[in-house]
Amino acid sequence: MAKNSGAVVRAGPNDGIGCLAVRTAGTAARVLVCVIAALSVRAAHAGTDPATDYLLHCAGCHQRDGSGLPRSGIPSMVGNVGHFLRSASGRAFLVQVPGTAHSPLSDAQVAALLNWMLARFSAAQLPRDAAPYTAAEVTRLRGIALRDLPAARRAIVAELAAQGIVVR
Repeated sequence: MAKNSGAVVRAGPNDGIGCLAVRTAGTAARVLVCVIAALSVRAAHAGTDPATDYLLHCAGCHQRDGSGLPRSGIPSMVGNVGHFLRSASGRAFLVQVPGTAHSPLSDAQVAALLNWMLARFSAAQLPRDAAPYTAAEVTRLRGIALRDLPAARRAIVAELAAQGIVVR
């Protein structure tokens, strides 16, 4: 805890972007401090490694261990995400989900992050011939918006199920 202009500032235990909780009388002050903290954390970590990018941009929802929050609609990546590379639409989906497509990371950083996540959370499920993501591929796929995220995921899971692959 640190004091800052009379406000007590504490970092949240599992915040993916380093947002700070501030106890002040005004909501505007809380919002301003969160915005400043988020921007400064992002600026301080520009060009970081994929593991750090995961913590900053993904772990807030998908958790540090990739387990997600299935009861809240955030699926676990552990033992699952590698299967998505068994389908062209699944491979595209991982780039096109809003958290990836709209992240402040460069296309090269997104490619490195996706490759790291696949190896970290689902290496055993990767197809043997799976090519790593490239910046050029991310550039191409990132510009194609998903219209209905849950429906797109359901369709991919059904496609994989038809191949005998169970994805939770």
